[in-house]
Amino acid sequence: MGKVNPQAEELNQVIQNNNPGIYKLLSERGKAAYFPKKGIIKQSAEAKGKRINATIGMAMEDDGSPMRLPSIAEKLSLDPRDTFTYASSYGKPELRKAWQKLIYEKNPSLKSRISMPIVTNALTHGLSMAGFLFVNPGDKILVTDKFWGNYRLIFENAYSGVIETFNTFTEDGFDCTALEAALKSNPGKQILALNFPNNPAGYTPTNDEIDEITDILAENADRGNELVVLIDDAYFGLVFRDNVYRESIFARLADLHANILAVKVDGATKEDYVWGFRVGFVTYAAKGITEAVCTALEEKTGGAVRGSISNASHLGQSLVLAAMASATYGSEKKVKYDLMKTRFEAVNDVLKRNGERYAPYFRALPFNSGYFMCVELDASLDAESVRQDLLENYDTGLIAVGNMLRVAYSAVPAETIPEIFENMYHACGGK
Repeated sequence: MGKVNPQAEELNQVIQNNNPGIYKLLSERGKAAYFPKKGIIKQSAEAKGKRINATIGMAMEDDGSPMRLPSIAEKLSLDPRDTFTYASSYGKPELRKAWQKLIYEKNPSLKSRISMPIVTNALTHGLSMAGFLFVNPGDKILVTDKFWGNYRLIFENAYSGVIETFNTFTEDGFDCTALEAALKSNPGKQILALNFPNNPAGYTPTNDEIDEITDILAENADRGNELVVLIDDAYFGLVFRDNVYRESIFARLADLHANILAVKVDGATKEDYVWGFRVGFVTYAAKGITEAVCTALEEKTGGAVRGSISNASHLGQSLVLAAMASATYGSEKKVKYDLMKTRFEAVNDVLKRNGERYAPYFRALPFNSGYFMCVELDASLDAESVRQDLLENYDTGLIAVGNMLRVAYSAVPAETIPEIFENMYHACGGK
């Protein structure tokens, strides 16, 4: 990297003076990141409210409203100022405040300070911004061996990090011992990505497992390791079993240790069923984090957003904010949750009735939440071959991941689910 901009250096000094452990976690790009407060942005801000304002890079109608095509505008009922104009690189201020409030409401055990969320172009972009700020070439990113394949494009292809996996499951739950061993074998600066509910496996740790994970991370930090935990909360809230941890692990890590920076990456994408709106958030927390450091991290993230996509969709942000403000928002989400749980239960019912018959060919991995579940095929079978057979002969599409098949029960009616598993059984050789 070249010479660091003075504005970036000011932010670095704030972080070093208040939370030096966080500074050590920043990548070289992260140390160089800043939100430009001079130049065009400063001059436009100074001209705001003036009778004549010829600073902003938008076209305006003669009445001062955003210029727009009627063929588009007639499809929208929102104020044109909430749809056609640029949003801030930080995100729509009202939405950021509402989402932060929602984080506290969804995680009642969370009592400590967290940053104001920065709006990103949904989860993938949020994870990419975290990679920008914390991943140097060659840095290892520890993930469970059941992980979303896009992590490779995000962390390895884009930032030259190295994904290193540890075992996800014991016979019937999360492999805490494997996590502990992975951390012990990578001392110093550490990057850990946790995704619950997990994609592809559809698993969230139990309450006891979360306690154990928390203890492992605290003990690891006590050994002097600086750890950034990237918390991929894409499927947050979709937990369908009792005794499964219902808050985000962000709540447990937010005030756990000064050497642990918790980075919550979430969004409306899956939680609010608006996949195409592309509205996500990045939020920070650490034990003893100051308001000044929160602001510094927000500015670095806002600068990274500005340097990549400029800003996220204003239309998407305004629609999400309108939904959150609706009196029926909670009840509408409950209806969709119940529908998803019905499909989850349909999968469980099929496996309960036919698991023994399926056992010579495949077995279900632990699942209790999210959109998906996985079956692990017998070693004699090839997942890609079975997938192709399902397409060609059973009119059924699934995803092959290694020696597993991923079933997105989120995408099919409950009454179709028995047929999926019977088709898998026959494609695997069952009679």
